[in-house]
Amino acid sequence: MKLHCSLWCSLWSLLLLGAGSLLLLVRLQDLTDTVHQLTPGVSGLVAPRWPLDKDVVTDSAAADGVGPPQSSLSVFSDSSVGSKQPVTKRHRKLLLKSSFAASSAPSGGEEQQQLKLARVQVSRRRLLNEVCAKYQPGVIERPVSRREVSRVYVEDRSRLLYCEVPKAGCSNWKRVLMVLGGSATSTRDIPHDAAHYTNHLQRLDSFDHVGIAKRLRSYTKVLFVREPFERLVSAFRDKFESPNSYYHPVFGRPIISRYRANATRTALRTGTGVTFREFVQYLLDVRRPVGMDIHWEPVSQLCNPCLLRYNFIGKFESLEKEANFLLQSIGAPRNLTFPDFKDRNPLAERTSSQITQRYFSQLNSTERQKAYDFYYMDYLMFNYPRPFKDLH
Repeated sequence: MKLHCSLWCSLWSLLLLGAGSLLLLVRLQDLTDTVHQLTPGVSGLVAPRWPLDKDVVTDSAAADGVGPPQSSLSVFSDSSVGSKQPVTKRHRKLLLKSSFAASSAPSGGEEQQQLKLARVQVSRRRLLNEVCAKYQPGVIERPVSRREVSRVYVEDRSRLLYCEVPKAGCSNWKRVLMVLGGSATSTRDIPHDAAHYTNHLQRLDSFDHVGIAKRLRSYTKVLFVREPFERLVSAFRDKFESPNSYYHPVFGRPIISRYRANATRTALRTGTGVTFREFVQYLLDVRRPVGMDIHWEPVSQLCNPCLLRYNFIGKFESLEKEANFLLQSIGAPRNLTFPDFKDRNPLAERTSSQITQRYFSQLNSTERQKAYDFYYMDYLMFNYPRPFKDLH
């Protein structure tokens, strides 16, 4: 009798477990379909020429969007911006893996946080597509050149493409890519110079056209951005207020020579002591005495977000939280989290909105307006508010 009861109990347990797993899969698919319906397909573009009429594009989806589960397939796939892709064997494995994780993970606050972050991604991609469709429709139909992917790093094992945006966490992102690729075991063991100069990371432009197209089509494309004025001030402080054997002679000397009256021989020889106003004068000069640099080039031109259609758009202001959400979603090792340390000029205070306001207060309203116009597409694409009330 006891044996008979035990067999029936085991059978009922198996049936309940199977039913529960089926319900989880159904719920996961429903959420995925919901995200697919949130953002209709829109064509992309690259940065327009100036001047532009200032448009306001609201980020309305953040409030009322319905987010997907933690699967990288539903959160970051191109299907959420209008292109239907077949569900491959790898996608099914990811779906089953995320279902198992959902069945064992605690519900409540953590799950709500994941859904919120997923909704934010849907909202940011929708906003970017709206801006792209308005200013340069149809550019998505043309071929991508090697130059347009020259800042994109490739990690084949995790099927990840990351566009390098200096002063927006790129050093730590390179460390993460090195660990994902197996060339390092811990992000904390990688010095700053090793992350930048001996990282053994491949760039997308190193592949042939077939390899580039294949990776753009099937890999998760990642972009992290930062408030444009804050990124500019961070670059200025790093390159011109700290000792630098490259930026002082290469950029500092021509900047001082062109924009400083009665410059001393020492300043002209060394290029040290560039002021923020002189730096902004150089930036806005259509006949710059020295070329553009990736540390202050607008993201809209550096990473071509409208042409490449990134799956994940993160922000420096919530870098650690969003980066870890991405790593979890692509199935990165559990012990790999995004590093939060600052190893270049570690004693210097991080550039904040308050520090940025202090630097820009050195400029007059006309200079601030011209700087805002220079970064206008970045402000528009990534939904950053105007940093000064008198800007238009």
